[in-house]
Amino acid sequence: MTVVSQEILNKLFNVGGKIEYCYECGICVASCPMTQLTSNLYNPRNLLEKILFNPFEASKMVEPWLCAWCYRCYSRCFQSLRVPEILLAIKSLAVEKGYLNGFEKALEIIKEKIPLPLTCLYVCFHPERAGIDNTIIQEKTKYLASKYDEIEPKRTFNEKVAVIGSGPAGLTAAYELAMKGYAVTVFESMPEPGGMLRKCIPSYRMPKDVLDMEIDGIKKLGVEIKTNFTVGKDLKFDDIWKDGYKAVFIATGAHKSRKIGVEGEALKGVFDALDFLWRINRGEIVELGDKVAVIGGGNVAIDSAKTALACGAREVVILYRRSREEMPANPWEVKEAEESGVKIELLVSPKRFIGEDGRVKAVECVRMSLGEPDETGRRRPIPVEGSEFIMDFDSVILAIGERPDLSFLPENIKTVNGLIWVNPFTLETSLSGVFAGGDVVTGPASVIEAILAGKEAAECIHRFLREKAGGLRSEW
Repeated sequence: MTVVSQEILNKLFNVGGKIEYCYECGICVASCPMTQLTSNLYNPRNLLEKILFNPFEASKMVEPWLCAWCYRCYSRCFQSLRVPEILLAIKSLAVEKGYLNGFEKALEIIKEKIPLPLTCLYVCFHPERAGIDNTIIQEKTKYLASKYDEIEPKRTFNEKVAVIGSGPAGLTAAYELAMKGYAVTVFESMPEPGGMLRKCIPSYRMPKDVLDMEIDGIKKLGVEIKTNFTVGKDLKFDDIWKDGYKAVFIATGAHKSRKIGVEGEALKGVFDALDFLWRINRGEIVELGDKVAVIGGGNVAIDSAKTALACGAREVVILYRRSREEMPANPWEVKEAEESGVKIELLVSPKRFIGEDGRVKAVECVRMSLGEPDETGRRRPIPVEGSEFIMDFDSVILAIGERPDLSFLPENIKTVNGLIWVNPFTLETSLSGVFAGGDVVTGPASVIEAILAGKEAAECIHRFLREKAGGLRSEW
């Protein structure tokens, strides 16, 4: 490698040559949902090698634009290489030099291979971060939306499939099954479809009219979406079969927030993060006051903090009980939040919420130290005796994690640690004909991972139905 190349790497990627010590283990490739979704058109390991030896040539390629920013490669890499940020630097170089042919080709691949191309454009690929003009992004939005106009609805098979939940996993499965020729009905308990995409992703990340375009396109394929319809309430789970459905896909996500379990949690001004984001997305005005605390270190905490700033809070502070390295939020999201004005207090945990006249006015915190790794692989936070201190806040947003609501499930569907158990090869649950995927199986994950789960589930359901109908395995 030339000295010039090393200088370019240091300037563009700020990795200090760390990239050249890649173990070439392939974990980034094995972890990458885009590698699976694009039929191996995208290989992060090979791409890193090309960037290492010739970053300018790499900036002309299509591959850097196919990274979906899920950070699964980063979280599993022995060297903790921040592949998405390395690729962002390459894309920024491409924009600076006018090498946009790779971006154009990437959009063609996304349009062809990705079930929810509009969603991914805004939530996963982030072309604006690389410097693509917003006018161009809007033009490309229309280009990707035309995908649905180019597809003729078809009905190849007689079986009906029920999909419970209209988030990214459910919508993807519905799309894929409709494309295969099945009649699909999606049941959604909320007033509008979209699941977490509508409920919790802020408008600054994805305009809601873009989500509406995506959903309208799926409806054009013949998919029926029933909103304000709760399985378990409006229709008993066991009665789904009586309505003629031959397979069910559960994709209800993780919509229940975890409780923190400290004194004062029920005070006015203490908000649940998912409820807070949902209220803002519905257009409600939420009175937060001047100073807001956000408890947690995940992507929902970051979204809540930035949304609180957008709502008019003068100061927003994230309180996180571990170090920055243990924060589950994507590193770039954390950096972007800090650049927007969000402050982060690390190794701090709330001990109790202090109220006055029934409303929160302060948080008593305790300093934390890090011990041995726990079951998550991160170092366990341990309270430091005698380190309590008080911080004044007008509001508190709790974003300490999400979990699925499984109360509607029949007893013969097996669950493990609050998640639905599935056969990892078929995604079928312990009840024949019932499949599950997305956050309800894995716990909270990225949009692109949910899309991959929906795509895999559709294929598994297709195989199940065709086998049941006497089809040949060679056809699969």
